Amino acid sequence: MGVFRFENPQYLYFLLLIPLFLFLYIIAYKRKKRMLKQYGDLEIIGQLMPEVSYRRPIFKFIIAQTALILLVLAIARPQFGSKLREEKRKGIEVVIALDVSNSMLAEDIKPNRLERAKLAINRLIDRMGEDKIGLIVFAGNAYTQIPVTSDYSSAKMFLSTINTNIVPMQGTSISSAIKLAANSFSPNVKSNKALVIITDGENHEDAAIDVAKEAVEKGIKIFTIGIGNPKGAPIPIIDANGQRTYRMDGDGKIIISKLNDELLNKIAVVGEGDFQIANNTNFGLSKILKKLQNIEKEELSTKIYSEYEDQFHYLVGLAILLLLIDILVLEKKNLRLSNFRFFGNGK
Repeated sequence: MGVFRFENPQYLYFLLLIPLFLFLYIIAYKRKKRMLKQYGDLEIIGQLMPEVSYRRPIFKFIIAQTALILLVLAIARPQFGSKLREEKRKGIEVVIALDVSNSMLAEDIKPNRLERAKLAINRLIDRMGEDKIGLIVFAGNAYTQIPVTSDYSSAKMFLSTINTNIVPMQGTSISSAIKLAANSFSPNVKSNKALVIITDGENHEDAAIDVAKEAVEKGIKIFTIGIGNPKGAPIPIIDANGQRTYRMDGDGKIIISKLNDELLNKIAVVGEGDFQIANNTNFGLSKILKKLQNIEKEELSTKIYSEYEDQFHYLVGLAILLLLIDILVLEKKNLRLSNFRFFGNGK
């Protein structure tokens, strides 16, 4: 079975116009009914104008909107991967472990710690070359977001969906992230493996150092990026009405989330990697990328889809058919055909 994708996904934003068109149509429809009521009872007016239909314009609007949706999907160029081939390349495998605990919503790094980290990872992916990348998220536990892959487009797509609500248990268990990452690398790769942990370091357990030592024994180098300010910042909560409050502890005091740079530095030292502190001007991934490039490359094999078949013509054909139906269906009733009752009772 092939892989489905949109070649030009940016055009899908045009679908946001559909609710707007629906809103404007409802307003126009209600306005038309109000204007008709000024001339008398709608049932009497309907008897005086038997050719007027109230359902046909709605039917035509639905057809036109469906055709528009199909055309938007068509210009986004839906494709199926049709040929899978194995490709050899030299590189390393990098797993990024991203902290998604609530403390990552603190805004000492703009716009907040999590969004700034996602932006930096996105730029890192663009510069990775022939390496493989995997992505896991962690809070109270760790979860694989995308397995180790050379498909950078998929990695960036999954990255964009990450938020603090995707994990069921809050907290910050760095050891869980290291354990999961250690099992995420390809089994045939003995070395040439790197783990990049991005977190504010507010660790809620003490096993991270020991787990890091075990990972090093498996040939994994561990790099850490501390995101946040050692002085700390409150964690905002924004409700449905846009009102801002801050997380509080059991005593009603505002929680201040602080960067634990000491722990992250220890993990990097034990992990034979490097530690960087992210700030608003320099996230630190560029320095770590240079160190990753110094790791000896290994021949990696990956299966990728090399050919994709366009499917947009089916959507265009169906859209044209719907537009023809829209043209053929008149807004007024044909009294000669009214006995056939194509549209219910013809109203």
